[in-house]
Amino acid sequence: MNATNLHRVHCSSRAGNWAVAVGAAAVLTLAGCQTVHTTQGGVVGVDRQQTMLVSSDTINRSAAQEYQKVIADAQRKNVLDRDPQQAERVRRIANRLIPATAAFRGDAPGWRWEVHVLSSNEVNAWCMPGGKIAVYTGLIAKLNITDDELAAVMGHEIAHALREHGREQYSKAMAQQVGLTVVGVLLGAGQAATELSQRAFDLFVNLPNSREDETEADRIGVELAARAGFDPRAAQTLWQKMSHSGGGEPPQILSTHPSSSTRQQDLQVYAERVMPLYEAARKRQP
Repeated sequence: MNATNLHRVHCSSRAGNWAVAVGAAAVLTLAGCQTVHTTQGGVVGVDRQQTMLVSSDTINRSAAQEYQKVIADAQRKNVLDRDPQQAERVRRIANRLIPATAAFRGDAPGWRWEVHVLSSNEVNAWCMPGGKIAVYTGLIAKLNITDDELAAVMGHEIAHALREHGREQYSKAMAQQVGLTVVGVLLGAGQAATELSQRAFDLFVNLPNSREDETEADRIGVELAARAGFDPRAAQTLWQKMSHSGGGEPPQILSTHPSSSTRQQDLQVYAERVMPLYEAARKRQP
């Protein structure tokens, strides 16, 4: 065998070994997946199983680190909790919602919850994994929001964290990336074409949730509100206000999943379902 043919055989062997190695890594990654129930069903009955490829601890650490960056940046810009009364109002509502999370998962009340208000014209709010909450002043001011409505939107965002929708999205992206990597190796695609590069803030805050995720968050959100003694029917008026804000352009919080008649009907059904919880909670309040 001449030197040229030997070189070809050697290169072909290396390429084959690389493809086998990548394939093995893909198998190991997918073998590490778990099908889990992140939450109990609650009265609203959200009990879909979820497939996860990454641990909660990994996601929560990333979320906590990114949240601290957001808070530090807000402090530098002097937009963090500028109105003490407003910040206290939001925290007071959160402090009633947090104990109610035990109905869906027993560990949630013990999370390292953080709640801040960011001065911004955006009509937005979010809750990162592990209980890292931010509410924007635009949501409060532009909607002239009531406590019941604020509890509805915060309950909705907390529900995303309880259900670990960010972890689920990341797991789906990982599975897709494994497939792309294998295809890329087999077809000779460049690394840039197969790498997944997403910052934690984009994953947990900016990227769209699926319609299924949104429905789950709506339903869990109304139950959290009801258990905390907030009128769950306020979710309907909240989303109506949101859909009409912004002069025809949806606010950030609705940009990827605009409100619809189907959503309104679903909220009405599930708000009625949890009304006994609300009435019982109201009786316990001083």
